[in-house]
Parts: sequence; C-alpha cells; structure tokens
Amino acid sequence: MAKKVLVAYGTTNGSTAEIAEAVAGVLREEGLTAEARAAGAVASAASYDAVVVGGGLYAGRWHRDARRFVRRHGKELAGRPLWLFSSGPLDASATERDIPPVPWVQKAVARLDARDHVTFGGCLREGAKGWVARMILRDGKGGDFRDFGRIEAWAAGIGRELKSG
Repeated sequence: MAKKVLVAYGTTNGSTAEIAEAVAGVLREEGLTAEARAAGAVASAASYDAVVVGGGLYAGRWHRDARRFVRRHGKELAGRPLWLFSSGPLDASATERDIPPVPWVQKAVARLDARDHVTFGGCLREGAKGWVARMILRDGKGGDFRDFGRIEAWAAGIGRELKSG
C-alpha cells in the first residue's frame, strides 16, 4: 500500500499553493498517495503517513494558516516524517544560496524534528491582494522567482526517502 502524504500550505495569492501542488504531483509520480490542501481546511493529520507543510513569507513571517496548522496539529506532526518549506523572496536569492528559515519556522523544525526545510523563491503578480503587495508591484519588484526544477528535485528526494523506509 502506498504511503499517504499530506502537503498542507498557507498562501494569500496562490503562489505557495502552486508549489504545494507541484510537490504533491512529484510525490504521486514517485508512487505515493499525495494531496495538497489548504492548511486551514485540514481537520486532522492523523490519517497521513507523512506531512509536508509550506507557508508563504510575508514581512519575515510564515503565513498565518501554516503557523496555525503546525500549532494545532503539533502532536500528530511530531509522530511522523515532516518536511517544511517557505516561499517568498522576490528575487533570485533562493536559487543562488540556501536561505535559513525565519525564526518561528526554525523553532518548529527543531521542536518537531522536521527532516528538512527549504526556502523557494516567491511569486507576486498583478492583481495580488493586500496593500503591501500592491506597493511592491507598483515599485516594479514583483515577478515569478520560483524554480520548479529545484522544487521538483526536492520533492523527489522526499519521495525516495519515504519509499526507502
């Protein structure tokens, strides 16, 4: 029976959801049962064999829904394989170097013994919600800085690890 993996995410404008969908897609290609779901819509993580949680970064903080998910389901998460990701830098920095997790996520990684955390580039497009997002776009600093090759390689590593043991 294939291991069941939850990829939960917190997003405001959909960019982190697209990353979560890509991760779940690769895990399915690896032979696992995987689904991407909005963190706020997950009632329990108990039925999953492993969990990946992603949150968009906003002003140096992980998305509220991702933080709440980790707090609400902490006991369930601590008992199974867990990976975390962040998305957000609106430049090429996430592709050029390893960006450590923001402090709250760093504490969650340690507390829950997460197997890995990675920061991916973010995406901010015209029509994004929020005053700050509109200001960033007005200043010409939006764009799509996600590296789906890197995202897919990271997800494939998770798949291999889950299949091997």
